[in-house]
Amino acid sequence: MIDQIVSYLGAEADSLLRHECTTIPKSALTTPSPDIVTKVYAESNRNNQVLRSLQQLISTGRLANTGYVSILPVDQGIEHSAGASFAKNPAYFDPENIVKLAIEGGCNAVASTLGVLALTSRKYAHKIPYIVKINHNELLTYPNQFDQVLFASVEQAWELGAAGIGATIYFGSDQSTRQLQEISDAFHRAHELGMFTVLWCYLRNPQFKQGKVDYHTAADLTGQANHLGVTIEADIIKQKLPETNGGYKALNMEGSSYGKTDERIYTELTTDHPIDLTRYQVANCYMGKIGLINSGGPSGSNDFAEAVKTAVINKRAGGMGLISGRKAFQRPMDEGVKLLNAIQDVYLCEDITIA
Repeated sequence: MIDQIVSYLGAEADSLLRHECTTIPKSALTTPSPDIVTKVYAESNRNNQVLRSLQQLISTGRLANTGYVSILPVDQGIEHSAGASFAKNPAYFDPENIVKLAIEGGCNAVASTLGVLALTSRKYAHKIPYIVKINHNELLTYPNQFDQVLFASVEQAWELGAAGIGATIYFGSDQSTRQLQEISDAFHRAHELGMFTVLWCYLRNPQFKQGKVDYHTAADLTGQANHLGVTIEADIIKQKLPETNGGYKALNMEGSSYGKTDERIYTELTTDHPIDLTRYQVANCYMGKIGLINSGGPSGSNDFAEAVKTAVINKRAGGMGLISGRKAFQRPMDEGVKLLNAIQDVYLCEDITIA
């Protein structure tokens, strides 16, 4: 298993597999484990039904009882338009194929829209945990606008048998305050009904791109987005892999005032190594007590290598797993299964440890 992973990593294998984190030590983290529900969530205010739903999540698929999760998310039919998302593989216009891919790919759960999961719920909701994504950004309004609005209620997710709900907040956007209030209320209701909660903690503001540098994936800004997410009781945080740092610094140039930061974030708590940058994201999730899952990113020419690399970074940083959609469903199902299994192999490989 390790030989195949090394092959996918290529020239980066040594840097990623041998790196030792000297910023935030691994001893300070709560790392994924088979008893994570008992160790963390059972001591919280989550009720017994939420604990059961979380245990169902980590007891399903190829990663069952490891503490790690592999989730298939397919909400791109709304977020990116159905045609743009499924033209490469029209089979996934059919909702049943989305659920089949998650099951055959050994995933812990499938996350999708109300329509997809409602249409398939009687056949599959008892076979794999369902996560209903309750808000979306639609791209049919002209000109396009970017705002996550509610498409479904928490009660609808509960009625179709979902184990959890998912939502996105565009932190930094003009609409973020409203979204924060809506999703905080939704997460409270989901917990009352016994469902766990997953938050897509995304940044969105044109000012976050300064010149040629895009700070939407800066470790300092995404870390704070994660910290806001766990504050409203997200049980799992989904975040993009950090690709840079210094967002607060860039946005405070030329006499402007934005947020608050501390130089030690950059000199003591992070380096420019991707594992250290991701470790900072984990630290902002209550030192790993709330699991961090990173996104697999768009489909491209090196999907397998990129997915494995992201999984290695997430695992070695102290994260909980990967959520990968387009790389899996924008290809024939057997190849999608193989890609999901390649991701899962990273978390199953005992040679890859926390840095």
